[in-house]
Amino acid sequence: MKAPRYTKLVASLPSTVPFVGPETQERARGKKFAARLGANENVFGPSPKVIAAMQAAIPDVWMYGDPENHDLKLALAAFHGIAPKNIVVGAGIDGLLGSLCRMMVGDGTSVVTSLGAYPTFNFHVAGYGGTLHTVPYSGDFEDPEALINKAQQVDASLIYLANPDNPMGTWHNAAVLQEMIGNVPKGSVLCLDEAYLEFAPEGTAPELDIENCNVIRMRTFSKAYGMAGARVGYAIGHADLINSFNKVRNHFGMNRASQAGALAALEDQQYLTQTLARVAAGKQRIGEIVRRFGFEPIPSATNFVTMDCGRDGEFARALVAALIAQNIFVRMPFVAPQDRCIRVSAGRPQDIDLFEAALPLALEALK
Repeated sequence: MKAPRYTKLVASLPSTVPFVGPETQERARGKKFAARLGANENVFGPSPKVIAAMQAAIPDVWMYGDPENHDLKLALAAFHGIAPKNIVVGAGIDGLLGSLCRMMVGDGTSVVTSLGAYPTFNFHVAGYGGTLHTVPYSGDFEDPEALINKAQQVDASLIYLANPDNPMGTWHNAAVLQEMIGNVPKGSVLCLDEAYLEFAPEGTAPELDIENCNVIRMRTFSKAYGMAGARVGYAIGHADLINSFNKVRNHFGMNRASQAGALAALEDQQYLTQTLARVAAGKQRIGEIVRRFGFEPIPSATNFVTMDCGRDGEFARALVAALIAQNIFVRMPFVAPQDRCIRVSAGRPQDIDLFEAALPLALEALK
């Protein structure tokens, strides 16, 4: 049988995935996790108004979703005080990152990111033939100055920074980001991934400047709004940059139920406020638990706590495996020295109870 005629690029890439999902692990283990605290999902879920809106939309799923995402774009534009032409909606930030890379990355295009930062972005860059240049974290923070310097050195088309950061949960304030934006090289675009922004303290995000064609801001309904499975994200930027998405995006990539749910989520800011309070309480409790066992939680502006285990990556990987053996799903950073840490999402009280009970058993198993 003749093999399919893959492109040289695709044929050269390994068949790997950035994350092994909890469902995959459950199938391999033959049982469910007792607590799902590893994927940075918002376990408190969406607003009841979101659920009602999505249920009401189900009878109409025989129709494609509005390819312009008209109503959602209007609502987002009003929420942010900008024009609809400055917003594009897509299947989560991951989908938008794929479209952005398709627009800006070709064979040999230089792209800059942090070593150990969100890996899905790297897969998109590789998938379009780009050359990825990385800079190390500074402590447990991404390094805006180093990213800009590297972009200047390699004539980067695209620079990626998550603020707040995944996987560490750390963040820079608006002044630091504004300085970075002012230093973006001509012809480059800074992709500022703000997936966790709702969890961050006031003063984290620089002002939206839709006249700057060298910056694109990405937001999502997956995290604070509790809609990770609905896949709704959006990007904010200069009208010309946003319009270019129409050349490459999947125009029918959004479903009607998700569009309706996102609209309802945006309207229910009271529920969002309640969720943020519950997440903050969960993070505080996780911090108290891990300190009892000699671990140091790193201050977090996200919905998870990354904790320094005080050892090396080998120990942290063993601890993740031991927690999984106790039916607690957690993850960890992939790259040293951040791989000395493990990461736990802020769950419901009953989820944290299970983590609290499992941690000493996991540590005992490592002795």
